[in-house]
Amino acid sequence: MAVTAALIDDSAVVRTHLTELLQRGGVEVVLTAQDPLFAWSKLQARQAQGAAWPDVIVLDVEMPRMDGVTFLQRLMAERPTPVVMCSTLTEAGCATTMQALAAGAVAFVTKPKLGLREFLEDRSNGLVDAVKAAARANVRAIGRAAAPAVAGSSGVPAGRPAALPSLSAGIGAGLGASTAMAETTDRVIALGSSTGGVQTLEAILARLPRTTPGIVITQHMPERFTRAFAERLDKMVPMEVKEAETGDRLVTGRVLVAPGGRHLRIKRSGAHYVAEVSDGPLVNRHKPSVDVLFRSVAQCAGGNAIGALLTGMGDDGARGLLEMRRAGARTAAQDEASCVVFGMPMQAIKLGAAEAVVALDDMPRWLLDSATAPVRAAAAV
Repeated sequence: MAVTAALIDDSAVVRTHLTELLQRGGVEVVLTAQDPLFAWSKLQARQAQGAAWPDVIVLDVEMPRMDGVTFLQRLMAERPTPVVMCSTLTEAGCATTMQALAAGAVAFVTKPKLGLREFLEDRSNGLVDAVKAAARANVRAIGRAAAPAVAGSSGVPAGRPAALPSLSAGIGAGLGASTAMAETTDRVIALGSSTGGVQTLEAILARLPRTTPGIVITQHMPERFTRAFAERLDKMVPMEVKEAETGDRLVTGRVLVAPGGRHLRIKRSGAHYVAEVSDGPLVNRHKPSVDVLFRSVAQCAGGNAIGALLTGMGDDGARGLLEMRRAGARTAAQDEASCVVFGMPMQAIKLGAAEAVVALDDMPRWLLDSATAPVRAAAAV
């Protein structure tokens, strides 16, 4: 059965080309509209006539009469539906698109400012795959994950959410060795996510206190978006959040986010950890790759690490999480019911990489409890 989609974009040229592209890829476009207000009336009319609701909505961000974020918030409140953002990658648009992802969008595809026609006609631009993946998304999980992040038209909550009880942790970070020193009290938390990860990471970080051990994150996201994502999180959560740069110290109360288009690893010097950002080939079709981060954490932090693989399509991070568990780290995978896409966590569970399967609501407490548990030695898994 073909996936059905509604396409909302203020450009007639874009609507024409994307409709052709999607239909060639096996996606039936059942509705197009030049702005969200037209789209909403058409969707309601279709429903009144007994037509099926589209599986996915492909949505531009900057449109007349109503912006994409406002429409997305209304949609998620009244009829949660998987949404794929498709907008031009600009500095100004990054923050807006981040708001859209936080409000419940499943994924995004960026349209170039130059060579737009070639992009729109290119079947390898990722849109068809994104729409088909979105059609399989857990809509109930999208609504639950997005709800805490939406508090008005800006999509940004008025204040920082209340944190869970605090914990004490060591300080640290620095350059160097690749062998973990089990005696250190320093802990590292590593998180990996993809589709649905924006809302999921916000929900987790909002409930972690500033005394949480340093956190490193790889979220599949292109260049420039990761900086906007980190800046958004920094304003929303108790911890300091920044896009990682080589040499950044991983210390208590700080979150480092892998930059788009670059791999993030951690390095070790004594009891200290530091970020290393580097170029390189795609790993599991991704850059940044969760496996790259998790493997470095396994090598450098061993039993001092805590790892969790969150919502996402594919299997990136599953083997890295297994290496972390074998090195003595405490590991978890997000459960299916709370995942937007149960791909990456499912693969980790199949490999035996996750010692625990944890719901999104329980993940902050599991991370804090794991961070205070005794350090374990490496073990065969």
